[in-house]
Amino acid sequence: MAAQRRNLMQSHQSWTDDLPLCQMCGVGNAPNCVYSSDGKGTQSHTNEDGHLRFRGEDGCFLYGVFNGYDGSRVASFASQCLTAELLLGQLNSSHTDNDVRRILTQAFDVVEKSYFETIDDALAEKAHLSNYLLPHNENVSFHQLSSQGQKVQERLKELEQEVSGGATAVVALILNNKLYIANVGTNRALLCKSSIDGQNQVLQIGRPHSTDNEDELQRLAALGVDSARVRQAGQIAGQSSTRRLGDYRVKFNYNEIDLLSAAKTSPVIAEPEIHGSQSLDSVTGFLLLMSEGLINALESAHGPEQANQEIVAMVAAELAQQTSLETAAQSVVDRIKRLHHDVYVSGRQRATYCSRHEDMTLLIRTLNYALADGALTPTQGGRIYPVSVPYSNSQSTSKTSVTLSLVMPSQSTLTNGTNTASTLEEGTPTPGSQSPTATLQSTNTQTQSSSSSSGDGSLFRQRGSQAAQPDETGRVPPYVDFSQFYLLWGSDHSDGQSTQGGLGPQ
Repeated sequence: MAAQRRNLMQSHQSWTDDLPLCQMCGVGNAPNCVYSSDGKGTQSHTNEDGHLRFRGEDGCFLYGVFNGYDGSRVASFASQCLTAELLLGQLNSSHTDNDVRRILTQAFDVVEKSYFETIDDALAEKAHLSNYLLPHNENVSFHQLSSQGQKVQERLKELEQEVSGGATAVVALILNNKLYIANVGTNRALLCKSSIDGQNQVLQIGRPHSTDNEDELQRLAALGVDSARVRQAGQIAGQSSTRRLGDYRVKFNYNEIDLLSAAKTSPVIAEPEIHGSQSLDSVTGFLLLMSEGLINALESAHGPEQANQEIVAMVAAELAQQTSLETAAQSVVDRIKRLHHDVYVSGRQRATYCSRHEDMTLLIRTLNYALADGALTPTQGGRIYPVSVPYSNSQSTSKTSVTLSLVMPSQSTLTNGTNTASTLEEGTPTPGSQSPTATLQSTNTQTQSSSSSSGDGSLFRQRGSQAAQPDETGRVPPYVDFSQFYLLWGSDHSDGQSTQGGLGPQ
């Protein structure tokens, strides 16, 4: 079996080619990026994330996002093997919640063991060659070591690349219209439920298995690990996760890692934390699975306080204007990528946190949530009209323009809240029915919610050294160009008549 799995990985075939993809979800992704001082980005390694989205039999659906590191081998293997362990007859509608949780746990255990079986031979060869290079190896003469040492070193480097790496995973299973979430590591699952009044309730399912998770620190302490040192370090062997798939270093050689050397047994585990079931009957909304890279990029740019609400607002906005889930998911990822880059080049307070980002993956699965007509706006009703605001970065002599969107709301009341995203019902008012300044959103750095952004807001509080000075009357010349706004508003509402007397300068 190990040889079959090894041959399958080398042939790049999939165990799940015959399984149908789920059409009720979309996936967006972006590769890692490192910014230079001039704001230009370069990719430092190939994309290491993975995902799965399959429709099984008997009303069973399986989704997953895998955050790989030090290569994509583990993420790729896990996405294939986990699917084979769950959707090839193992699950059916007669299973109870306990049955499902047991099968999920067993599937992750099989994935972990099966992966290490595929690298058994490479690990054995690596151990043998490492022993060959020991300085006091009595069976090897100095001449032999000097003549063959270079080749051995090269082979050891090849083997290290072959066996190193790991992945974290967040997996969603829907069976009998009930949701189960299995998490290993630092990815994230969000469930957004839309109520009849248009508000979005956001629920983060589970906590990341990271070095600041109190439950995980207690688990490590029970194994003899100094949890205070782990918290202070913030990482274990280069990663913040305390649970992960693969990564032989922390599974087999943990005694050689200073932070883990006192552990009684392997402290970094692949056992999933399973949440559910949660009934999806009568639920309208969407499920989000996100890789750690996507979460970190958004939190680096805007801070962690409102990250969940921000991404849900972005998704709701894109679902309201895109005609496919794939396009909506990709648009959200692209938006976060631009936001992260813009914060870096702005030189503002959080720019120091945004010099780079890792691979980003977002999976959106709708739940009785129909895509809106492509003609509708992100606010599901109000028409968006662009206005241009000049902006001067205090650290740059060049002027740029930030495009904002002035949303003309409908007659209904705008609702906001800590855990909600604002929506507007269909319909656009006449010019005199309601103020057009009810909602102001940025098309590249603000969330859809009309509540204040978690960004520092300095873009609009300061205009740099080139700010306009008051004239002799004490007035500042206008610097917001509403000409295109007036033009579009007039063309939409004039009904063939002149807009004079309505909106626009008189």
